[in-house]
Amino acid sequence: MTQPEMRYFSTRGGSETLSFEDAVLTGLAPNGGLYIPTHIPSLPEDWQTKWASLSFPELSKEILSLFIPTSVIPSTDLKEIINTAYSSFRDPSTTPLRQTGEKEWVMELWHGPTWAFKDVALQFLGELFRYFLERRNGVLEKDGKEEREQLTVVGATSGDTGSAAIYGLRSKPSITIFILYPDGRVSPIQEAQMATVPDENVYCVAVQDSDFDTCQSIVKTLFSDKEFNSAHRLGAINSINWARILAQIVYYFSAYFQLPKEAREQGSRIQFSVPTGNFGDILAGWFAKKLGLPMDHLVVATNENDILERFFRTGRYEAEEVDDIKDQNQDQAPETAAVNGSSDGQQATPSSASSVKATHSPAMDILLSSNFERLLYYLALETNESTGSEEENRAKAQDKLNGWMSELKKNGKVDLGEKVKQAAGNDFWSERVSDDQTLAEIRKYYKLSQYGPYVVDPHTAVGLAATERSQKKAPNSYWITLSTAHPAKFSSAVELALNSEQFPDFNFRSTVLPEELKKLESLEKRVHKVKGEEGVRALIERVKKGEKVVPGEGKGSI
Repeated sequence: MTQPEMRYFSTRGGSETLSFEDAVLTGLAPNGGLYIPTHIPSLPEDWQTKWASLSFPELSKEILSLFIPTSVIPSTDLKEIINTAYSSFRDPSTTPLRQTGEKEWVMELWHGPTWAFKDVALQFLGELFRYFLERRNGVLEKDGKEEREQLTVVGATSGDTGSAAIYGLRSKPSITIFILYPDGRVSPIQEAQMATVPDENVYCVAVQDSDFDTCQSIVKTLFSDKEFNSAHRLGAINSINWARILAQIVYYFSAYFQLPKEAREQGSRIQFSVPTGNFGDILAGWFAKKLGLPMDHLVVATNENDILERFFRTGRYEAEEVDDIKDQNQDQAPETAAVNGSSDGQQATPSSASSVKATHSPAMDILLSSNFERLLYYLALETNESTGSEEENRAKAQDKLNGWMSELKKNGKVDLGEKVKQAAGNDFWSERVSDDQTLAEIRKYYKLSQYGPYVVDPHTAVGLAATERSQKKAPNSYWITLSTAHPAKFSSAVELALNSEQFPDFNFRSTVLPEELKKLESLEKRVHKVKGEEGVRALIERVKKGEKVVPGEGKGSI
């Protein structure tokens, strides 16, 4: 059966559909929605045998081809894009499994150039941007037009998204990238990964007197400014961009094929536990399941910023912490912790940044997860009465989602109801992990006998703790926990857990820190310090006018 050509539409309404190319280059829909595919494609009937021995790039091509028509990217071009994107990964499996128990594995997603899972998507997205712009500009040249199309990529980060985006876009022709981060609120190693990149199209922007939510809000404001957006052709690298979700679907299939044969036999149950902040990583797993990957549940593993865990438990999506629905069995958190991680949300929260707890797993220190909107659309579609055509049912789901988002924006909370909660529970379980439990999990895996010692970062530790609890619901399952970052990127939490009193033989620098990251210490940093939204706008305007803007090397300001 021939499937219709894949197009993309906004979660928040409108009958317009975009090509894959336009959806990727646009990023955020003009009405504030996120792009999703017009249908979820079907896998080939023989995929389990046909794909079993494929390399990661080969597997990527098979899966991505289901969502990218050859009329948008010819097959040979897509193959070249993928091969280039993953050529810099250090492990031949790209996202290898490491066994940690009899039926337990960790999938290490951090073997790319910046030692974080975001490389998997952002190396691919960078190549897509390059390909589309080169093709568009080539057509312009053939038509005799001199003005080339330029893309101004603007993103907010508190660590890993920024470096992964920079490494994905450095020296790409016709692209300038501005990465905003709160001055003094990223770890030295994360700032070094961003600010030591010498490429002229890269601008590291430290926003003074700010936090991550402030930077995120600035980015959203720039995208919402139609005149500014049009003048500078803004492009999104945060996980609102559909291409990032698409690229991440692949490693769920890769994990399946790396499991032992008995785990893939008919009747076996496979579960995934995913450290969850902005909901992009786990949403990719949901799409993998809907495509037909034989998995049972995805565990939403959160830290003390547990809005998502509370939704799956109560059906209420609330930005503010509600004491009467807190899990009384959870340890209470320390009020302060090292803020040295990453986050890549795109939407500003209705409450202040102070309502986000600083934890040992900072990439998950998010209140409202922007990618959750994509799941909410599908939950609205599933729980609506299907009475009309596909277009009519889509419009009804968009209307319901808009109602939810309006209530959330107005009140900071929305009750989605028991029906939606039950529908979500068919695919997801959830667990909340405290800071103390995170540190305990790091110690536990370092002390593994048969499969250790194994040093994990705090986000992976959250996922492992969630796995341990969820195993009671499915004791005979095979479990895969996603490991999102190399432990070297979160030295504060690792060294706190494996302190010298309890672990006198542990030395972070010699045991954990890779040589590539040690070398960053001696490199010159290029940092542009600005104040607020006006400072960001002024910097972008000056650069796009062709002015030479000298970085303040951590001292100046604009």
